[in-house]
Amino acid sequence: MTTGLVLSGGGSRGIAHIGAIKALEEYDFEITHLAGTSAGAVVGALYASGRGWEEILDFFKSVDLFSFSNYAWDKPGFVDTEKFYEHFASMLKEDSFEALSLPLYVTATDILEGSLKIFSTGELIRPVLASAAFPGIFAPVGIGESYYVDGGVINNFPVELLAPHCEEVIGVFVGPIEKVKIEDLKHSFNILERAFRIRNACDSAAKLSQCQIAICPQGLQAFRTFSLKEVDKIFRIGYRTAIRALKEAGGRVRK
Repeated sequence: MTTGLVLSGGGSRGIAHIGAIKALEEYDFEITHLAGTSAGAVVGALYASGRGWEEILDFFKSVDLFSFSNYAWDKPGFVDTEKFYEHFASMLKEDSFEALSLPLYVTATDILEGSLKIFSTGELIRPVLASAAFPGIFAPVGIGESYYVDGGVINNFPVELLAPHCEEVIGVFVGPIEKVKIEDLKHSFNILERAFRIRNACDSAAKLSQCQIAICPQGLQAFRTFSLKEVDKIFRIGYRTAIRALKEAGGRVRK
């Protein structure tokens, strides 16, 4: 059976994807295709390269997003996205989609044309970094003749990319909207981020019905989008949610 795994964007909340992958392995699901946006693209690329969930979790623990050395000099953003190239490259055998063990589809937004771009061939690292480049925080990534930012601007949960290739699709969506208090929205950035997440959740909710198994971790609202201080907590939420979803779906247990 061909089984596709779709991983949504969600900043640090995307660490929940790693927990879901651990649960899927325990339930003996063999993933044959992957699609991801933003944090989901990062996790998807590492998993498609053959890295195990423990290695991917350690990778996120080792990333220092806001180190002064990553500051974006003379670029439109606070963080120079491309400065993470070498760190990401250390986890891969080759900078190529074709070198991956599984087919991978990554979404990014062409900030010049205002259109969605699907990357699935050629160089791998810069498209993945571009897919995770949240506008205004991370500088756009130059690829070819254009520049790209977060794929979530247009498509944060690319279920439709795998439907033609897979008999079943498993979706992990880490951006469900939960009610917040006005005290949580202290700064203009908090408002902008909240509006961005609401739009993404509304666009993505309809796609959950297209997944044979939908995994939607709750309780992630408490974690800041760009904070990697509580990696293990987010991981455990993803794992527990996936276990419940797989049990409800009558998943095939290996153990």
